[in-house]
Amino acid sequence: MDDVREEAGEAVMGTYRSSAPRPVSVRPRTCHLCWSAAGIRHYPTGLVRGTTVGGMARARSSREEGFTAHPLVPSPWPKGIDRDRIPRHVACVMDGNGRWATQQGLPRTEGHRAGEESLFDVVEGALDLGLSWLSVYAFSTENWRRPADEVRFLMHVMSDTILGKRRDELHERGVRVTFAGRRDWRVPKRVLRHMDEVAELTRDNKQMTFCIAFNYGGRAEIVDAVKALVAQGAKPDQIDEKAIAAHLYQPAMPDPDLVIRTSGEYRVSNFLLWQLAYSELVFTDTLWPDFRRENLFAAVREFQGRDRRFGAING
Repeated sequence: MDDVREEAGEAVMGTYRSSAPRPVSVRPRTCHLCWSAAGIRHYPTGLVRGTTVGGMARARSSREEGFTAHPLVPSPWPKGIDRDRIPRHVACVMDGNGRWATQQGLPRTEGHRAGEESLFDVVEGALDLGLSWLSVYAFSTENWRRPADEVRFLMHVMSDTILGKRRDELHERGVRVTFAGRRDWRVPKRVLRHMDEVAELTRDNKQMTFCIAFNYGGRAEIVDAVKALVAQGAKPDQIDEKAIAAHLYQPAMPDPDLVIRTSGEYRVSNFLLWQLAYSELVFTDTLWPDFRRENLFAAVREFQGRDRRFGAING
């Protein structure tokens, strides 16, 4: 993988801490999208597009870098969802980008490009619902095995798009961005730098925490936690669930109430293995580039229809 790596970054295990109606083809590059709780609509470049901030929609000029001062308009509350039973933490395994692209007769990289649009519509939906935490599986420790060109493209999407072009939008929405995964020599320095910058920029935001699992593996996380305890001189009788949980990549992260996996696969793929012990799992056939906030709302409705007992019996 030497051809997809930059000079090695600092090898530090643990949390990334700051140091300083739905289209089915690639969206035309000559237009912008209007995001709204009712769906997406195409508008010519330069017209205003709507965005939401914690359940409120406001307009933004697509020709300007910052937000324009337009009045806030309430977004309609999704039908069939109980406001009093919203999950605190929803996690997503974003799968199916490559298959979506193949179905469209496009390179796999175009599937990842379309998946980025889905990601930020889901972020808007999470804000509409008032979620406290949204976590997504962006790049696994196993994904380094993919073709070099695809890995290089994913590094570009992560560094220049998600952490570059989108960071100010997330900040304006009051989203705190954080990361889970290994900061090892395989991650390009520019990606690590952008991670640190966006974490620093958004660290005081309170609207929602958006955790990006990058260079992440559930087994690796548990191994790293145990290694950290051993390195601190912990004795065997001092290593328990509480001690391990305190040394995970994001110790403050609540266990996910709901985990969503797209693309018709029925597995968790090494994602949040420690944390999802009692999570509700929802699997959908929808490929990630076709997944939108309405799909998120449907998963939350299914979650609210389940009886969570946590090993006990409800009387």
